[in-house]
Amino acid sequence: MELKTNAALIIIDQQKGILHPRLGRRNNPQAEERILDLLGYWRRSERPIVHVQHLSRSKDSVFWPQQSGVEFQERFRPLSGEQLIQKQVPDAFCSTALEAGLREAGIGQLVIVGVATHNSVESTARTAGNLGFDTWVVEDACFTFDKTDFFGHARSAEEVHGMSLGNLHGEYATVVSSVQILTL
Repeated sequence: MELKTNAALIIIDQQKGILHPRLGRRNNPQAEERILDLLGYWRRSERPIVHVQHLSRSKDSVFWPQQSGVEFQERFRPLSGEQLIQKQVPDAFCSTALEAGLREAGIGQLVIVGVATHNSVESTARTAGNLGFDTWVVEDACFTFDKTDFFGHARSAEEVHGMSLGNLHGEYATVVSSVQILTL
């Protein structure tokens, strides 16, 4: 594994709304700390950073634009010079300038972190892999929530997270840990 000097860190949906209790029980309580570790490393090494913000079309969403949940958490606020992509669906590539911006900058390697593993992270990573990017998903810098499967069986956030990572690894992305990246 080699981390390129221009590898982009893609931070997905680290907005105030993701902390809302109504979303339920989650896994990886240390995920935000791992994201901050990676963000600090990217800033120190002057690698590109892309902050993805979800602007929901649904008034019921924690990311509805006309309330505070849509705002970035203070600790994840983009700094000057860091790219901001706003999306309305889980996939950060869909109807945004993300792919064009990455291609224009000559970026071929993406490191994806954020929420939710089974939703925006998986959707964005699948598209990134399909578009030919060298895509890494950082398993301990993502989290998700308890969810009921199609057949009505309750699944823990850990199971949902593990299945999502299993869907991605080897086909669309390489799943890694933050320690693996920070020690490269």
